[in-house]
Amino acid sequence: ELQQKVEEAELLKMELQMLETERVRLSLVEEKLLDVLQLLQQLRDLNISKRALGKILLSTLESCHAPQPGKAHLFEVLDTLQQELAACELLLREPVEQGQSPQSLSNPLVISC
Repeated sequence: ELQQKVEEAELLKMELQMLETERVRLSLVEEKLLDVLQLLQQLRDLNISKRALGKILLSTLESCHAPQPGKAHLFEVLDTLQQELAACELLLREPVEQGQSPQSLSNPLVISC
């Protein structure tokens, strides 16, 4: 009976570790999604066209195409989309720094990985 209790305790410990791992993974996905949404908001504030945003999204999906999407693949897509949007935002920022388009970019975007 004591052996059975020890085995049950080990099982519960393993389940707890799995849950903690999943919680951390979900936290990382949430952070990445918030970064992507911030970039989208900034690009919208810069009046980027829907067509340009659509091209970025399609480009991201094509570059991350996988036959069997899974948890790691979803994070890869979010990460790639974040990078594509950030690159676009940086390209739009150059004319602003030269004074051609005085739109508000006072808050530099911090991207967490």
